[in-house]
Amino acid sequence: MKVATKKFDSFKRKRTWAGILLAQFLLFYIFSRIEFITGLFARFFEFQKDFHQRVFAWLPFSFGDILYVILGLVLIFLLIKILKKQTRKAYLLKFLILLNLLYFIYQIFWGMLYFQKPILDQLPEGKITVEETKNLALKYLNLCKQTRRTVKEDRNGVFKAYDLNAVKTEILYHQNRLPKFINKNGTAINAFKPSLFKGIMSYTGILGYYNPFTAEAQYNAELPSTYLPFTLAHESSHQLGYAREQEANFIGYLLGKNSEHSDLKYSTEYFVLKSLLNSLSENNPEFVKDVLRQYSPEMKRDRLAEKMFIKKHEGFLDVLFGFTNDLFLKSNQQEGSVTYSYFIDLLVRYERTAQ
Repeated sequence: MKVATKKFDSFKRKRTWAGILLAQFLLFYIFSRIEFITGLFARFFEFQKDFHQRVFAWLPFSFGDILYVILGLVLIFLLIKILKKQTRKAYLLKFLILLNLLYFIYQIFWGMLYFQKPILDQLPEGKITVEETKNLALKYLNLCKQTRRTVKEDRNGVFKAYDLNAVKTEILYHQNRLPKFINKNGTAINAFKPSLFKGIMSYTGILGYYNPFTAEAQYNAELPSTYLPFTLAHESSHQLGYAREQEANFIGYLLGKNSEHSDLKYSTEYFVLKSLLNSLSENNPEFVKDVLRQYSPEMKRDRLAEKMFIKKHEGFLDVLFGFTNDLFLKSNQQEGSVTYSYFIDLLVRYERTAQ
């Protein structure tokens, strides 16, 4: 009788925690539809971000990455125990409790920020034309050519950002000089960290990521320098509370476009140019080819270095992470990982106001 009661109690506890997880899914879904509540989460983010950066920023390594390693080991241990019949019942309960805890912390620290009011609502409406996009591509081609002359190169004549600390300082400086409609508070705390997983990241296509549990912005230090400064600006945008990837790209563009630091300015302009060309490539391939032919010799060397880096790190992980990232973006009301249309909408509409 006691054994049967114990089994029933165990089943009841597992069912309770499974029910709590389901209730959390429903509750946060309801919260995501209420603008007032998402605004409260955005204000809470400002508090927890500031606290976490003060706690973790001084460490010379990514504490968030250490947490991920520990968490990964714990999850693997639990899954192994669950697969074994003798230990399945006891460890399934622990697994459900951990899932509930992680999901709750993730949502209050970060997940609800995906449902903030879009930046696009703050910009003038108007249809984006192909001709307008082409003209903007030509504008950024010329800007890239000009700025490229001012940056340093490695021995192969490829752009090299030698002082990333100066780039980080420049980004933090411009956080508090964003346009007025960007109503987020900047920070003077340098919480940029090279990822401990940089070797793996190079094979996944992941350039950087924000850790919502420690407010650190990780980046792949192995990236070509054409990527690096803008990647820092992009991850800095997440630190400001912009969760959507293409909005983080837009904020990164605002941080870098008027920078006096040539490395950040060139990396930003180069990213914008590539994004514009990507958006035109499907329906206007000849225009894109013509623009690529107009690259300066220096820009062509940079483009070749990028292509060689990507080619070197192609493989199964790149495909896998591309697929899973695509699903993650779409599950959070974002476009898939390979489209730039929302960023282009933001870019073109803002450029209209800046003229």
